[in-house]
Amino acid sequence: MSKLRHELWTFCKAQLTAQIASVVDFAVSLLLTEAFGIWYLYSTFAGAISGGVVNCIMNYRWVFDAAGMKKKQVAVKYLLVWIGSIALNTGGTYLLTELSGQYFAFAKIVVAVTVGFLWNYQLQRYFVYRPTHILRKLSRRTKTEV
Repeated sequence: MSKLRHELWTFCKAQLTAQIASVVDFAVSLLLTEAFGIWYLYSTFAGAISGGVVNCIMNYRWVFDAAGMKKKQVAVKYLLVWIGSIALNTGGTYLLTELSGQYFAFAKIVVAVTVGFLWNYQLQRYFVYRPTHILRKLSRRTKTEV
């Protein structure tokens, strides 16, 4: 398979898992807000956590062929990216909802798509599911500086 076809296939698989994770995210958010009366910002946060877990597992097993990587390393890197994603999604949803005065789900969709393409996919592809040995590089640098 050519490199371009491989990249396109990886992108399509990542988008599919992102959409599945988004369904989980939105279902949890809407259920908590509409059925249980929880403030939309808390619901958005809980939805992001639920969707993130689903996304990480699916990407590890299917999208980025990371089975050879240590799960702990992937989890730590995913957590770093995920914290940023949750902050961007929650903060962006709040900002857009409050500024527009619209129902929060509309803002959540706009923010989720933007964060998904510009933050999540890029960092997962180039950082989370790519073998990087940051701690090893840092420890080498520290030893040579001493």
